[in-house]
Amino acid sequence: MAQVDLHLHTTRSDGTLTPTQMVDLVAERGLTVVAITDHDSTDGLEEAIAAARAHPQLTVLPGVEMSTDVPGGEVHILAYFVDRDDDDFQQTLVRFRQSRLERGRKMVEKLEALGVTLSWERVLEIAGDASVGRPHVARAMVEAGHVVTTQEAFDHYLGRNGPAYADREKLTPEEAIELAAANGALPVLAHPIYVENVETNLPSWKRAGLVGIEVYYRTNDAREIAPMLAVARRHGLIPCGGSDYHANGHDGEVEPGSVGPPMETFERLAALKAERDRR
Repeated sequence: MAQVDLHLHTTRSDGTLTPTQMVDLVAERGLTVVAITDHDSTDGLEEAIAAARAHPQLTVLPGVEMSTDVPGGEVHILAYFVDRDDDDFQQTLVRFRQSRLERGRKMVEKLEALGVTLSWERVLEIAGDASVGRPHVARAMVEAGHVVTTQEAFDHYLGRNGPAYADREKLTPEEAIELAAANGALPVLAHPIYVENVETNLPSWKRAGLVGIEVYYRTNDAREIAPMLAVARRHGLIPCGGSDYHANGHDGEVEPGSVGPPMETFERLAALKAERDRR
């Protein structure tokens, strides 16, 4: 069992557990360090940190996950030890969430043109307090009987090359890394296994302020971990990781406690944060 999970999503983005429910779950499973990393939102952090007071053995890192654009795809940047009171940082996240809302409305309009009728009001109800994302549209499609699973919605309609896909405002990876670093947070590259030419780009991302890379992602198989661990070492990056848990009920979804980096990862991140705060 892993004790550390640095990649978790709640109802404040596209997860299905509230921050309190997530904290209670990871505490029940014996984790000792977790990061709440909702998409473009820190709104769930206060609740999560408050909930952790009932679990003295548990440390909750304030985090966020930001989507960025590269030619032909996306790159996600995680940020740990986020300063939630940074107005400039929060204004950028608000702008991103508004862009998500507009993108969601465009996707519902595109689905309508394809003969797939959805209620925009119902999508908003499903999203609740979260910023609207494609998973909320997908859940509405399942509920309305247009598809059987949310994965089917992505495969046939909402995926990047799907007929109902709509783009939204994003930064470049360098801009997101610099934004996180200016906030005082520690930027980490999320799920590099999905990033093309990752080693080609790492030097420029590291110059922008990248300090870590997800190595332990959705697997504890040493054979799968070894190549990315070697990449982390070659570039002097802290090997991070986590389950990327959303509690969405997908078959084979990796759960907290089954995957994660060693405690040394948290210790290195905490030491780096303390060192920078002393400057």
